[in-house]
Amino acid sequence: MSEELKILENRENGSVKISITGEVDIYSSQLLKERLYNIVETEKQDIKIDCEGMNYIDSTGLGVLVGALKKAKESGNLIYITNLKENIKKLFLITGLDKVFIIE
Repeated sequence: MSEELKILENRENGSVKISITGEVDIYSSQLLKERLYNIVETEKQDIKIDCEGMNYIDSTGLGVLVGALKKAKESGNLIYITNLKENIKKLFLITGLDKVFIIE
């Protein structure tokens, strides 16, 4: 059973900070998709995704992030990924997503 996904939003300095806690997998990724896409479409600002509390992400979750990035770029905005744990950072490196997202 996956750890419950929690998504918190905070607006600061012309961007939206989203903090993800728990696991993003096939079961929880729909929630992330709905929240993230809504934020991208309504805010029209850069988005910083804080992954400090995220313990796991699968390919479904990565797909949600990529889709959100495409939507953000359509309106000239960026998505930053921060505080990745080593095991998740490795996944971004293996998949080449470290070259697509701005990872801080």
